[in-house]
Amino acid sequence: MTEKSDTAFRTISEAADEIGVPAHVLRFWETRFSMLQPLKRAGGRRYYRPVDMSLLRQIKALLHDDGMTIRGAQLALAGKGAAAKEPAPPAPSPATMPAANRPGPDLQALIVIRNRLAAALAA
Repeated sequence: MTEKSDTAFRTISEAADEIGVPAHVLRFWETRFSMLQPLKRAGGRRYYRPVDMSLLRQIKALLHDDGMTIRGAQLALAGKGAAAKEPAPPAPSPATMPAANRPGPDLQALIVIRNRLAAALAA
């Protein structure tokens, strides 16, 4: 097959092959990402412009490589997801937290509950 120029328009099958997903996935992405609008000719034939191909690569990277949800990818592409891509600050260690603020149940309370359950089951 002859390689197309980077500026050439691509059919849906050519775009799908280049991106590495089936054509039906590209049609689905068009319904979920409003900024993805390939040219449509008579009969509904789609032609993906270079800008569309770039967007498809970004969508695929967000969904397949980064593991984002559709909604997360939509926010990231809209510029609202930048904070979501940054790693969260590390949580404080439970050993450094005051006892009242430590996560998890109190061990003594769990022992009391276990003893009550054992007594109820023995009765």
